[in-house]
Amino acid sequence: MAFPFTDGGTLGLTTASVVLLAAAALTDAWATRGPVAAATLAAVAGIGGLVAEAVGVRTGFPFGDYAYTGTLGLEVLGVPALVPLAWIMMAWPALAVARRLGGARPWAVALVGAAALTAWDVFLDPQMVDQGHWTWAHPSPGLPGIDDVPLTNYAGWLLVSFLMVGALDRLVPRDGTGRTGRDIPLDAVPLAVYLWTYGSSVLAHAVFFGRPPVALVGGLVMGLVAVPLVVRLLREPAGRRAGRRTGDRTDGGSGAVPR
Repeated sequence: MAFPFTDGGTLGLTTASVVLLAAAALTDAWATRGPVAAATLAAVAGIGGLVAEAVGVRTGFPFGDYAYTGTLGLEVLGVPALVPLAWIMMAWPALAVARRLGGARPWAVALVGAAALTAWDVFLDPQMVDQGHWTWAHPSPGLPGIDDVPLTNYAGWLLVSFLMVGALDRLVPRDGTGRTGRDIPLDAVPLAVYLWTYGSSVLAHAVFFGRPPVALVGGLVMGLVAVPLVVRLLREPAGRRAGRRTGDRTDGGSGAVPR
C-alpha cells in the first residue's frame, strides 16, 4: 500500500515487498504441501525464471530485446536477484488460480496459469519501465494505451508461464499435507494475493501512477482471470471454501471441477 505514496516505489520498498511475498509463497507451500513442495516451487519458478530471464537478456528470446539498467541491486547471470523471487511470488498464486479454474485437466491448468501470470505483467512492466528498472529496444507494437512494452514480451510470458505452471501442477500435490485449520481455506494465501494484486494494481495505476490506460487495459486483461475466480469462489460450497475435512482428505484442496 505504500507504493502509491512513493511515486511508484523505492528500491528498499520494492525489495521488501518482493522478498516478503516470495517468502509468503514458499512458507504457504511448505505449510500446506510440505517441504518438498516448497523446494519444487523454488526450483521451478525461481531457477526456471532466472534461466528464462538470463537467456532473454542475452538473446532477446522469448520476451524481446530488453536490458536491465542496474537499479534493482544484486544481479545473478545479468539478472537482478529480485526477478526470480518475483517469479516465485506470483507463480504460486497463478497455480492456485489455475487449479481452481482449470480443474483436473493439466492442459487447462497450464493455459489458465499462463494467462494469470501474463495478465499480472500487464501492470508490472509499465510500472518498472516508468521507474527505469529496464528498457525495451523496440517497444512497439504494444497493447492499446501501453506503448512502452512490446507484444513480444507478453508472448514470452505466455510461453514461460505455460511451462512453469504446467510443471508445478505436475510436481506439487493438489491436496494439503499440512494443518491449515478448520476455518482456513487451503489456498487462502495465494488466492488472496492474486486478487489483492489485481484490485490494488487497478487502483494504483488509475489514481496514483498517472497511467489510467494501464489501469483500464490491465483491469480488463487480468479481470478475465480474476472475475471468474471470484465467481467460482462465491459459488463453492461453504465447506469446501473452508477446507473442512471429509474422511482422510481435504475437500478444499482438490481444485477439481465437479462433473
